[in-house]
Parts: sequence; structure tokens; C-alpha cells
Amino acid sequence: MIPVILSGGSGTRLWPVSRQQMPKQFCEIFSEPLQTLTLKRCLRLGQPWIVTSKALETLTELNLKQNTAQAVVVYEPFGKNTAPAIAALCHLLLLENKSDEIVGIFPSDHLITDEKTFSEVVDFACSVAQENKVVTLGITPSYPETGYGYIQTKAVSHKEQGYLKAYSVVKFHEKPDIEKAKEFMAQGSFSWNAGIFVFKVSHMAGLFKKHQPELWQQIAQLRADKSNLEEVYHQVKSISVDYAIMEKLTGDELTCVPAEFGWNDVGSWDAVAGLLKSHEMANIKSSGNFAFGDAGKHYSAVGVDDVIVVDTKDALMLVKKGQSQDVRHVVELLNQQKSKLVKEHPFEYRPWGYFEILKDTDHFKSKVIRVNPHSQISYQSHSKREEHWTITRGAGEVVLNDEVIPVKAGSHIHIPLGAKHRIRNNTDQMLEFVEVQLGSYFGEDDIVRYQDDYKRN
Repeated sequence: MIPVILSGGSGTRLWPVSRQQMPKQFCEIFSEPLQTLTLKRCLRLGQPWIVTSKALETLTELNLKQNTAQAVVVYEPFGKNTAPAIAALCHLLLLENKSDEIVGIFPSDHLITDEKTFSEVVDFACSVAQENKVVTLGITPSYPETGYGYIQTKAVSHKEQGYLKAYSVVKFHEKPDIEKAKEFMAQGSFSWNAGIFVFKVSHMAGLFKKHQPELWQQIAQLRADKSNLEEVYHQVKSISVDYAIMEKLTGDELTCVPAEFGWNDVGSWDAVAGLLKSHEMANIKSSGNFAFGDAGKHYSAVGVDDVIVVDTKDALMLVKKGQSQDVRHVVELLNQQKSKLVKEHPFEYRPWGYFEILKDTDHFKSKVIRVNPHSQISYQSHSKREEHWTITRGAGEVVLNDEVIPVKAGSHIHIPLGAKHRIRNNTDQMLEFVEVQLGSYFGEDDIVRYQDDYKRN
């Protein structure tokens, strides 16, 4: 099969750890980022494709490099929800004469702990999809959850393989209230909607032609080299595949395979608190608290119960257990205030390495910057700041107005206002330096690039 990872996200539900520039699949919440875990699962199924946004290109490429993995990546110029993404995928596969291939659609930010069962379920779903059916993997509910959509199926299965059964879908249900969720649980023919789909390329393409003819006609203009992807995406409407296709299928066209394979969409801090052990915390006349933050930092709670503490370098959030779905309202408020806390962290990954802001004031800004082995920053200049670089680890060379200057730990370089400069790591070890900026403006947009290995403007 062709496993396809859909990697998007607005970074709101697990704020302040997850943000627009680093949505939850790339965050270090578990032993490995969720994107890494998803990639490893998909590599066992076949050569993966990744559909993601251009804004996440650096994180995506870094993740692939760290896992020494090869994948076909489609970078959407901007998000238009899942239907255009899947339609574009099908069209591109048709152009590669892969009409009979089976595709699996997998969200990048879900946790799956029973990978053996997961693989068995996917194999069974592939056999059902060969019969020109769209298959969705349903999660057998373990409690009346109000945060998930539900899939209602017929009572009798139409295909079986060992303990696995495939049922025709009766209806998709939106997230219910608690009473309705309890009713679904009692009836027994309802599964949580995990957003995982398996289908044959030609069959899904036919469904788009039938149910979304305008969308398909627009997507069909996409060239094989994706050179006109932005132009095509400007035309298409934003719509989920659930609304565009799945809810329009009738009878036996849509099949659900209910199963349990340790699935969790990690959609809230309550979910994280249920999966992880709290950072060490002193509870005085307190109980049921959970802290996620700096492992080297001390946390204490006095006289409070069932509180989730989420601590990052630039934000601290406290939320009562059971109410963490409302974190989105904090993000909405910050958006209204046009706060950068919604979008970015004090640190940022770049194609060449990483930087972290240490201090940001009106008269100076300081960073620690790490340049990966055999990498270099762009050849650039600044019109509103000068810079002082002190090398703290490793060795390399600085190019300053075309002069090459060798540097090592302890070296200091002054970059005058307007000077062309870059630093290059030509060794096998990490190169680290502290940068102090002096001037009238310290924004990341005060850069004129003369040469860049990554073709940035």
C-alpha cells in the first residue's frame, strides 16, 4: 500500500507547547515526536507520502533527515482542509499510473501503542478496499467521549477475517453531548471516528468526480511536477473529506472496521495527563495535579487539586482537569491581541540548525545559535543592527565581506552594520555561538540574502 501522512494543525489544543510554527506532531511531548512515530509506522507499510503545508517544510525535512527516511512530500501553499489534499494526492498518483494502488490516510499527530494490532487491522482494511470500498478505521469506544465524532454501523458484518470484522456504515455523527454519547455506548454499533481511511486510488478519484465534480475539475489541472499547485489551490474550496465524500456515500459504499490498537488523538492536555507521568511535583494539601514543563525545574502545589500545569520558557498555563478543551479560548484571546505567543516559540529550527532567543529588549537582543555539521547560514546583511559573535563550541569559518576567517571556541567576531556575512560549519561536530545584536530593530525580517543553500528570499 501507499501510506499517506496528513501533517497540518493550527497548534491550538496543546498550547503553549504546540504553536502554529510547531504543531503538536513535532513537539517533544512523548519519547519521540508524534510525526516520528507515525513515520516509523508508515515505513513498515510501504513508501510513504506526506501532505503538509509549505510553512512546515523545515520541520518536515528535518524529521525525515533525523529518521534517515525517504518520502514523497507534497507541500501545500496553504491549507484547504483534507478533501483537496486527498484529491490532489489521487490525481498525482493517477498521473504516475498507480490507479490500482491502495492508499491509507493517516493523521500525523495521533498516538498508537499497539502497533502489531494496528498493522493487522490495516492489512484487513486493504483487502476490503480492493473490493472498491472506502474503509474507515473505527475505534471501539471505551467510555462516552464527547470530543470525538462517531461512526454508526449496521449490526451484521459483511466481511470477516479472524477477530476482525467489516461493517457497512449507516451514518457519521458529529461530536455528541454526554447523554447522546452514553446512548451510543449502550447501543454498541458506534465507533469513534479516527480520521483514518483506506481506499483504491481509482475508486476515490471516481467518488470525487461524482460527488465533487467542480473540485475534481480544478484539481485535475495540477501538473505532475506540482509547479502550478499554488494556482490550483487558489481555486479550490476548503472542505473536509468527511463532508465532501464520506457523508455522501450510501449503502455498502463505505465500510468501517472497528478495532482497538491503543489509539489516542492526543487532543487535549487532559489526554496528555492521562498518558504521561507528571514531572516531579510537591503536593501540599493537594492531589491529582499534573505538571508538564522543565524536568530540571521544581514544581509545588499548595491547597489545589486536579490542576494541569503547562510551563514553557515564555508562557505558563493552569487549567482544571476536565476543562482543557477550553484552552482554545486562550489562543483566541491571544489572537485578538495579536500576540506572537500563538505563532512562535523563543526558539526556531532552520534548515541549517537552530537558534534560541536568550534576551530580547529594546536596545539589544541575544541568542544562542547552533549550526549543523557541514551546513552554513545564508550570506546576508542587516540594515538596522550590528552583531557580535562569540564561538562557544566547535569550529568553522566566518565569511565577512568576502574575507574568510577561521574561528573556534573562544573566537569573537564583530559584524558591522550593513556588512555581508555568514558562518560555515565545515566539521563533523556541532558549531555553537552566542550572538548579541545592537541597533534599532531586531526582527527576523531585517535580512538581505545574497546567497542561500536553501533558496530562501
